[in-house]
Amino acid sequence: MSGSIFSSHKQNAIVLPSWVNDVVAGTVGGWAQVVSGHPFDTLKVRLQTQSNPPKYSGAMDCLRVTLKEEGPAGLYRGVTSPLMGIGICNAVMFAANGHFRRMLQGGDETKTLSLVQMGVAGSMAGGVMAFVNCPVELLKVKLQTQFKPAPGSLPVPGAIKPYTGVLDAGIRTFRQQGFRGLYRGMDITLLRDVPSYFSYFVTYEGGKRLLAHFNHAGQVDQLTTPELLLAGGIAGFGAWVPCYPQDVVKSRMQSNLSYKNSWDCFQSLKAEARGGNWKVWFKGFGPTMARAFPANAATFFFYEMTMKFMKGV
Repeated sequence: MSGSIFSSHKQNAIVLPSWVNDVVAGTVGGWAQVVSGHPFDTLKVRLQTQSNPPKYSGAMDCLRVTLKEEGPAGLYRGVTSPLMGIGICNAVMFAANGHFRRMLQGGDETKTLSLVQMGVAGSMAGGVMAFVNCPVELLKVKLQTQFKPAPGSLPVPGAIKPYTGVLDAGIRTFRQQGFRGLYRGMDITLLRDVPSYFSYFVTYEGGKRLLAHFNHAGQVDQLTTPELLLAGGIAGFGAWVPCYPQDVVKSRMQSNLSYKNSWDCFQSLKAEARGGNWKVWFKGFGPTMARAFPANAATFFFYEMTMKFMKGV
């Protein structure tokens, strides 16, 4: 049947449409990213959103205090949102990236795209993904910046009741602020994701081609597991180079309702940065870089392995 998701190969093998492969492989890659990288992300968000004067002196202090006050579970606070959402986000990202690549190929999937064309496809996919990323990350930030009360402490009169989980955070945010509340920081998310995913895919595909050139006579499909992990990990660094200050604005904006908009938040950070305090734009950079390699190595490795499996079904 021409309209069916599944079509039969001559040898009765099941051939899946490209977009199905992208969705399934992207979802698996997203789950691998969350499991390997969420503790680092929690430290990053807490450092980015802490008030002035800061609660933590640095990444290691944040880790020490979090483990002391909340135990290892504190590092996985808010993990439900990305575990559900990042799978969807990555599915959207890889499906959109695959669609835009095929569009640039003009229908000829055997055509090799230049790195710039791959970057353009990635940036367009980033623009699509931002619409999924924004509410998922907003709920994650709300939960990650919600601190466990000290043992034996009494409830503070008038304090906001803590969220019980991602569903509670989502429902309460929607009831209080509607869809606009769930998409708080959408503009800065777009300004982060479009350049980020351009760099992400250029770095990954460029890394693969470079490794293939030196080790496999240019045959990218001959790359070994360590080589794929290396290319994916380096792509994680590349993704943050053009967008880290935007991410600081987004985290601060989504965790603090006192800002009227992203520009107001940017101006506040700009004021903090006066007098040579440029580090305000890079709060949480250490944990982010520590997370970038393993999380994105896992993402691309599991994506590639799932794609190979799907194409071999």
